[in-house]
Amino acid sequence: MSAADHTSHRRGWLKGALASLGAIALSGCEQITNSPTVLKALESAEGLTRRAQRLILSPGQLAPEYAERDISPVFKANGSTDPQDEAYLTHVANGFQDWRLKIDGLVAHPMTLSLADLRARPARTQITRHDCVEGWSCIGKWTGAPLADLIREAGLKPDAKYLVFHCMDTLGGSADSPDHEASRYYESIALADVFHPQSLLAYEMNGQPLGVPHGAPLRLRVERHLGYKQAKYIERIEAVASLDKLHGGKGGYWPDRGYEWYAGI
Repeated sequence: MSAADHTSHRRGWLKGALASLGAIALSGCEQITNSPTVLKALESAEGLTRRAQRLILSPGQLAPEYAERDISPVFKANGSTDPQDEAYLTHVANGFQDWRLKIDGLVAHPMTLSLADLRARPARTQITRHDCVEGWSCIGKWTGAPLADLIREAGLKPDAKYLVFHCMDTLGGSADSPDHEASRYYESIALADVFHPQSLLAYEMNGQPLGVPHGAPLRLRVERHLGYKQAKYIERIEAVASLDKLHGGKGGYWPDRGYEWYAGI
């Protein structure tokens, strides 16, 4: 079996396993998190998908890419689709002119970039399939700055092992509540995925600037992973040595609530 066949089989196995769990798997992320049956299935998939992906695929093995004719007529938005955090609403109101992406943590050269700065850099466009843990898929065209280029420029320090993506949306509570920082969305990926050629900081979808439902002004695309790894509304990228002391210690908003961290497909 070829690497491409293994990839297709693995995607089908994971989606089939989730679909077989019935209606609860289609009822949204929060309900999935509250189901011990679904969490057990996700946990069992964690080691399998991570080992399979690292063993079968070469570091540069690409996720399937598609033609323009394959783009979904409607690309479903899920998770946060209309953040109400005050700072984010201010950015929306002024067209993200004052928004800045910070790259810091364990880097030699911290960076602060505007949206115009990102757009001025060499870009990559890819048409790929987004697979959601809820059981659906859509194909979209993404354009943005290759993540590897930015991180090479920032210069990782030797003890850096992960990148953490800090976002501007609050889930599961009010942005004004005392514990809202624990409810801010965040995600993380290992360095092997940071330097994958399809890892992208996307600012366009289907040839248009990202809209609010899809993560404006900037979202992550890591195409060999499930949808909840594709962090939206990014404002900061932090290089860290460990995930243990971040929020719930599991490396992401949903992993802190029981999802697998790796989420490979």
